[in-house]
Amino acid sequence: MKILIVDDERDVEMLFRQKFRKEIKNENLELIFAFSGSEALEILAAFDPPNVVYVFSDINMPGMTGLELLEKIKSRFPAIKVSMISAYGDTENHDKAISSGAKEFFTKPIDFLSLKKEIREIMTN
Repeated sequence: MKILIVDDERDVEMLFRQKFRKEIKNENLELIFAFSGSEALEILAAFDPPNVVYVFSDINMPGMTGLELLEKIKSRFPAIKVSMISAYGDTENHDKAISSGAKEFFTKPIDFLSLKKEIREIMTN
């Protein structure tokens, strides 16, 4: 299963690769990283249909925000599941993300046990 992680902070790549080390080694999971919303859309558009089944995106990014990215993904690739993450667990971002079609909303620091549970659910459905 391919997952696209979108975050403007490049150090998240190392963190995710470490936290999902076992799943990557077992070839159950392939992580792809984009460091902007526009880069994420390019990755998704590279294959028709996209070979990514889940997108995990930060909300607060320069340029295109995660919420803008969410709306574009849901309009162009409605089958892709998207979850959002924010350093701020504010109700406004949460409500906007869920009403725009986000599957889940996480706050930083990331609860990787909850995220792994979310990914397992997607893999079995």
